Amino acid sequence: MSFESRPSPSLGVLASGTGTILAAIIDAKLPVMLVVVDRPCLAVDLAAEAGVPVEIVPRTSFGAGFDRAAYTEQVVDVLQRHAIDVVAMAGFGTVLAAPIFERYAGRVLNTHPALLPSFKGWHAVADALAYGVKLTGCTVHVATEAVDEGPILAQEAVPVFDDDTEEQLHERIKSVERRLYPETIRAFLERQELQGVPR
Repeated sequence: MSFESRPSPSLGVLASGTGTILAAIIDAKLPVMLVVVDRPCLAVDLAAEAGVPVEIVPRTSFGAGFDRAAYTEQVVDVLQRHAIDVVAMAGFGTVLAAPIFERYAGRVLNTHPALLPSFKGWHAVADALAYGVKLTGCTVHVATEAVDEGPILAQEAVPVFDDDTEEQLHERIKSVERRLYPETIRAFLERQELQGVPR
């Protein structure tokens, strides 16, 4: 296939919350072809306003009996039905299992509010404050089944001030994230286009 005839990779975004990261991705004019959410949330309204199709794959259990693999299969089925090539996590509240990382190997992106490999997990901002670091930041990486692992694509440091609250620090990180993540997604998609997206 010649470069001229290669289709541009299509982007699917997984979101759960207020949609600020999703909004930054949409505002950056990235080729978002689908938004998937695991619950009703503001991200649904943002996508609808932008004319982006939305699929709700409801998570019906938050207890010990939650079948994470089966739920992940449902998400993958939706992504495949919409012919999505690259997946961007944007505050998705459900940790996904192996099926998505097998079907989209090397093509699931995530953003994390710390300088990985430091401060993995859901409480990265609070953990950075508790540890007393003077710098934290934002990491964009290729997501894997192991949470907050995978190759790092971009990082940017954010200073920690002595009087920072968790909310203040997190907002300063988000302001970087809303710029760095779309920039990194764009560069990743361009590389995918040059290399030819596996289908």
